[in-house]
Amino acid sequence: MIMAILLAIEQMKIRLLLALLLLFDVSISYSQIQGIELGNQAPEIRLPTPEGDTVSLSSFKGKLVLIDFWASWCGPCVEEQPELVRLYKKYRQVSFTNGNRLEIYGVSLDNKKAAWVNMINKKKISWSQVSDLRYWSSPVAKAYNIQELPFNLLVDGNGVVIGKNLHGIDLDDALTQSRIK
Repeated sequence: MIMAILLAIEQMKIRLLLALLLLFDVSISYSQIQGIELGNQAPEIRLPTPEGDTVSLSSFKGKLVLIDFWASWCGPCVEEQPELVRLYKKYRQVSFTNGNRLEIYGVSLDNKKAAWVNMINKKKISWSQVSDLRYWSSPVAKAYNIQELPFNLLVDGNGVVIGKNLHGIDLDDALTQSRIK
């Protein structure tokens, strides 16, 4: 009888732990959903490139921009880069209903410049890359409420968010639908 009670208590502890983990996971997912919404103006970003020049998001006005938040230490981010290279080649000279040409604006949450630059070179990333190398403490991560990587926003030529967290076929479909026929 005592063994049955102890077993029941252990099972309740496990269920409680699982419920707390699920609640924590839902809360993080929900917080990533909060913040920048479709139809919002994307907050300005002004960060240095690996070469030390500053590139701002607003410098892409008039273009369709994919803001790609990533880091060299993020496995899924690194795995996604070849697909972004493919899509950039496919769409960078295309006119869209909501922007002329596609630009990708890579915003890295790295904290080690060498790792960031090495990954840019290794993955043959040719679009603008910026980072303040402040990891999760970056003011940009806070302004955009970045909770997980990879994360991206599709921004029209006026800086308005028209897509959020689009990856793979979903991103390709969104770009195809935005093309001028």
